[in-house]
Amino acid sequence: MSKQCKKRPKGHEWRHVENKKLVYTVYFVLRLSVVGMLIAQLFNQNYENVLLCVLTLVLFMLPSAFERRLHIDLPDTLEVIILLFIYAAEILGEIRAYYTSYPGWDTMLHTMNGFLCAAIGFALVDILNEEEKVALRLSPFFMAVTAFCFSMTIGVLWEFFEFSMDQLILVDMQKDTVINTISTVNLNPSHGTTAVIVQGIQDVILVLEDGTQMPLGLGGYLDVGIIDTMKDLFVNFIGAAVFSVIGFFYVKGRGGGRFATRFIPRFQRRPAQPEPPDAGPPIEEPPAENQDE
Repeated sequence: MSKQCKKRPKGHEWRHVENKKLVYTVYFVLRLSVVGMLIAQLFNQNYENVLLCVLTLVLFMLPSAFERRLHIDLPDTLEVIILLFIYAAEILGEIRAYYTSYPGWDTMLHTMNGFLCAAIGFALVDILNEEEKVALRLSPFFMAVTAFCFSMTIGVLWEFFEFSMDQLILVDMQKDTVINTISTVNLNPSHGTTAVIVQGIQDVILVLEDGTQMPLGLGGYLDVGIIDTMKDLFVNFIGAAVFSVIGFFYVKGRGGGRFATRFIPRFQRRPAQPEPPDAGPPIEEPPAENQDE
């Protein structure tokens, strides 16, 4: 039996075969790093970080699982960026505290998130557009708009998740911001709608239930999450808009752009069955004899 006729495991007949050495190398190095971090956190008895390491290892398996289950092919560039994104968010951002050590770390990740989610949204619409069984034919402009809206929806849902975690278990996923100027109607003595502006704030003193006063010592007023949320949504907007424009010209030229193809997953159809080798002209069978004779 030839190699082409050998039965392959279920789910692999759609998967695109190409050189995955880069992806496997990045995956191996990142996975090894996470395992090392997990062992270190076990010795430190930091079980919250141990759970983060386990979550990271699970997330690392999702790209290949989606490829097998959904019969899609993730371009190498997209798959590597997804793996690096997970590592940067969970290991470097949370465990190594890059979110607080580097003020632009969270902004960079949210911008990348908007870009990647727009690419995934574009791929979903493009797959439906090309599928003959689905009565959906969107123009390049509306495909770009749909991809943009998909990315922004993911960004909003993530902010809902951060807000919920902050309210339910007080983890401060929406990082607070120190500001020196506030504008609020709550300080209006007549209780009207005219905002009172307070500038030059250098410190805030908290008065607790027992009368204890606790100066924050942060050099300003502590904004609780709203500035971080709006900044995250804004940079998500930028990332989504950038790829939506790229995707528009990609579809307009019907796959001519090499840059966009590195980020757009492709649906893998079942390959056609190989035709049997040519055995020459068919042999005519002799006519059947009359059974009555």
